[in-house]
Amino acid sequence: MKNMAKIAIVGAGNVGGALARLWRKAGHDVSVATRQGSLANQIPGVSSGRAQEVAPPAGFIALAVPWEAAEDALASCGDLRGKVVIDCTNPVLPTLDGLEFGTTTSAAEKLQRQAPGAHVVKAFNTIGAALLGNATFDRLQPDGYYCGDHDAAKTAVIPLIAATGLRPFDVGPLRNARYLEAMAMLWIDLAVNRGRGPTFGFRTLERTPS
Repeated sequence: MKNMAKIAIVGAGNVGGALARLWRKAGHDVSVATRQGSLANQIPGVSSGRAQEVAPPAGFIALAVPWEAAEDALASCGDLRGKVVIDCTNPVLPTLDGLEFGTTTSAAEKLQRQAPGAHVVKAFNTIGAALLGNATFDRLQPDGYYCGDHDAAKTAVIPLIAATGLRPFDVGPLRNARYLEAMAMLWIDLAVNRGRGPTFGFRTLERTPS
């Protein structure tokens, strides 16, 4: 397949599983890294293994684990030089009533410092996993916000965002992940703490300049 990506997803939870299913459906070569090295419920066409096995041959690493496990999970992937790391994490407190840190740094920036040779792109963190692949509202798609410091890496992630039914929306440099993570906290608070449920997303409305 033209433009087929080789992707390793670290984490087999709701987000990781949804991304694996949708990216495989889009024709990409997808593997999922789990601690056990195998998936109890295999997604057709998706292989699995330990991070140190599936990450080295992949050009894209999608990090879809809880924040408290993210740095160890990234380290388990080995040499990340030249790879695109898609950071789907949010540094949410276990109580779901706030972020562990924000405004002066972000999870994405911490991961970039940990793996300086990688190209970190923040994405898939401002909408619930249940809406990935099922996100059309009155013929409008929620925005799939993303940011990063490497233009080619961001461009490469655009079709992966589109494959999940979101409208790719570039919000600038990686430092703006600080605001995407705060937006994610707002989504979580509305969905969980305010009783709205997980069936909504965010979209930027734009007026064409006259």
